[in-house]
Amino acid sequence: MSAPEEAEFTFLPLGAIIQEFRVNGKNIVLGFPTQEDYVHHNTPHYGATIGRVANRIKDGVIHNLNGREYKLVQNNGPNALHGGEKGWGKRVFDGPHTVKHNGRDALLFKYRCQDAEEGYPGTVEVRVWYAASKENKGDVPKTVLTAEYEVEFVGDECAETVVNLTNHSYFNIGDGPTITGTLAQLATANYLPLDATGIPTGTIEKFPREVTKTFIMNGAEPHIDDVFVVEPDAAKVPLDTRGLPVRQLAQFSHPTTGLHLEVHSTEPAFQFYTGKYINVPSVHGAPAHGEGAGFCVEPSRFVNAINEPQWRNMVLLRRGQVFGCKNVYKAWKE
Repeated sequence: MSAPEEAEFTFLPLGAIIQEFRVNGKNIVLGFPTQEDYVHHNTPHYGATIGRVANRIKDGVIHNLNGREYKLVQNNGPNALHGGEKGWGKRVFDGPHTVKHNGRDALLFKYRCQDAEEGYPGTVEVRVWYAASKENKGDVPKTVLTAEYEVEFVGDECAETVVNLTNHSYFNIGDGPTITGTLAQLATANYLPLDATGIPTGTIEKFPREVTKTFIMNGAEPHIDDVFVVEPDAAKVPLDTRGLPVRQLAQFSHPTTGLHLEVHSTEPAFQFYTGKYINVPSVHGAPAHGEGAGFCVEPSRFVNAINEPQWRNMVLLRRGQVFGCKNVYKAWKE
């Protein structure tokens, strides 16, 4: 399904997936030809809306929610990952619906997640709006995609639940099968040190490599798969971040293709992943993808925030409340 006025984008009801993001004729996101292909082969979560809780929850247990513990499926070692075995990225959304949103043409996808789905309490409705636009950079037009997310607690089964959303698109702006040679620069060197299973240890420290100056990515080791922090003060992160400024998280370019990409968000953190574990076969003539075939910038709240007292308010959704966030992707060719 194409966006109303921009042929550069294609989206799917499954997971409200971003299937195509075309810049100067090149699709810069990894994916598959059909929705059915995503059902059977999308182990990397290409382009998907990830929820109810993105990233990991330690030991697959939510502590002290509604006065009890909730045990989730441990689908990533000892931890729960990306909303469970069948999280929102694997659910078929209602849509797309062509709507006006914030005065602009947009596509709306909706999904009602029932109480106890994948073990999470409370019925919520998630809404995803995609709006395409153009922005000029001097004489060079930028292709812009704004993705806005809203989760409303609509049930009465309990008093509170947990939400942490992201989009899991993989990008490749180069001319080869991997991201090798792509120039990258992150907006922050603050990150959450992780234990051996990918759970933050609770501190915010400086990343051991230089990432705030331009560096060259490699499709092989050394990979990056870490959570970077743009707002270290958790008390400043509201449940709905859409009222905050949209900040640039990262920028990328490729010297051969001349393609550029910027990722902006209202979110306080992002997972930066250079595709170490990608292993996807050729599907319907589309090329196979291996290690380093794409990179991810996944805006979100802090990982395992619901189980960290100093972080939990950024993901704790109470009955009658709304969770919100916004991502903006800008791409162009020079």
